[in-house]
Amino acid sequence: MIQVKDIYGNLPTLETERLRLRKVTKKDVRDMFEYASNEKVSRYVNWEKHRKLQDTKEFVSFVLKQYSNQSISPWAMEIKALKKCIGTIDFVTWNPTHRIAEIGYAISEAYWNKGFVTEAAEKVIAFGFEEMDLVRIQARCFIENAASEKVMKKIGMSYEGTIRKAMFIKGAHQDLKLYSILREEYTRNA
Repeated sequence: MIQVKDIYGNLPTLETERLRLRKVTKKDVRDMFEYASNEKVSRYVNWEKHRKLQDTKEFVSFVLKQYSNQSISPWAMEIKALKKCIGTIDFVTWNPTHRIAEIGYAISEAYWNKGFVTEAAEKVIAFGFEEMDLVRIQARCFIENAASEKVMKKIGMSYEGTIRKAMFIKGAHQDLKLYSILREEYTRNA
């Protein structure tokens, strides 16, 4: 059975037509702060808006420690042509025993509605099914987050329902929409 350290011991770089999904580095701090400090970007995620550059530096330090510990950690979404980090994408949870993972992402507002998250998510889903031996990949979003829900539909996920008061975030219990794709659905569409 594939274990977390097998993948995250040396997180591979993944390539798409426009993106390089790679490890986060200290050089990404300014690019990350640019989007993580945007209230529109942080509105529908489980982390607070970064108020100062130090918040982003601390996040990057946390991620680098996750890499060192061979723990679940994100890929930076880098536009190849610009060599600019525009967001992150990762399996926010992964249960190797059950072969299930959950995908999550955040992207700079400047790159919304340009297909970058869909492109990155398709690559990460392919990696999950082909390299991590997953049988199910799911994603959740706040019920108001129509853009994230649109991505989930575009990448072939099916709506399973709304999980009521699923998370306590930003001072309130949030209802979350749950989507998933199964290995056989991915294989059929690949």
